[in-house]
Parts: sequence; C-alpha cells; structure tokens
Amino acid sequence: MPTIKIAVATPDGERLSAHFGETPWYEVFTVEDGKIIARERRAKPFNPEHDHEPGAYAEQHRQGRGGKNFFTPIQDCQVLIVGGMGERAYQWARSMGLEVLPTKGTVEEAVHAYLEDTLEINPRRIHRSVGDRHHSL
Repeated sequence: MPTIKIAVATPDGERLSAHFGETPWYEVFTVEDGKIIARERRAKPFNPEHDHEPGAYAEQHRQGRGGKNFFTPIQDCQVLIVGGMGERAYQWARSMGLEVLPTKGTVEEAVHAYLEDTLEINPRRIHRSVGDRHHSL
C-alpha cells in the first residue's frame, strides 16, 4: 500500500469542524502500509487566529474569496475528512484531486474508521447556499 496523507478539518485537533469555511486548522496524518506514521497541524489560509483585521476572515468567506487557496496547505494530501462543507468548497477540493469525505465524530475516530474502511460518509453534510441560507444536498 502506498503512502497517503489524510487531512482533517478541525477547530481544535480533536473535533471535526461543523463548518469547513470557518475552520482554522488541518490535522494531517501520514499513513504508510495502513499505519499512521506522522501527524502534524497545518494552518488553513485566512485563519481567524492569524488575521490582523477583525472580521476579515468571515467577510472573505461570505464573499467566496479564498477558494482554492484554502487547500494550498494540503496539496500533498489525497483525502480530506470534514464534518460539514459548502458545495462550492466541496467542488474546489474535488477539482484539486482530493477525495472529500463528510462524516461525524472526532478526528481520531474518523481517521481510524477511514483506515479500517468503516467510515460512514454522509453527503447531507455538504451544503449548498441558497441566498443567505445553507441547505443540505
């Protein structure tokens, strides 16, 4: 089995982010022969903890800016596990070659379930925007 990298969108390293657009971090797991050999945290662009202008991150997200830049820190990954994500971000991630897996649980549970081929995928966690409201697909 080849080496793969799994990115998980998280607000704190433990939980899956319910809203990808507002998540500050990726936990990235390097997996070799089905075993985790490394774990690291990477900041996502427009991280609210690093923005100098209050509200800049949220405003950029609402306006759809950032887009593919959100995925720059994980361009070496093959898999992205999320708790929730907008349809536009989902399409951007897929266009960059990421396998996007919306699910629930903790970071650790999700990665281990993925490795054991028991991860429960829930496509309803990908939301499409209608006006100012989000709706599940």
